[in-house]
Amino acid sequence: MPAKRPLLRSVIVGLIPFTAMCFSVPLWDRAEPTFFGLPFNLAWLLGWMVLTPVCMSVAYRIEAARDREERAPK
Repeated sequence: MPAKRPLLRSVIVGLIPFTAMCFSVPLWDRAEPTFFGLPFNLAWLLGWMVLTPVCMSVAYRIEAARDREERAPK
């Protein structure tokens, strides 16, 4: 079975964590305030490390729904 191009929606959802961690550095590059005793920049990165699997799961579900629609009898 040849590979299919992913939907734009799933690509955008998959790029959210990358964008939030890499391109937002000027917004959060400071030690104050602290969250749960962690500097803000560390808390930001740890938060996105937790949210990344959520975004990937949403992207997977978008693609899985497309596959189910294509395989459904018409």
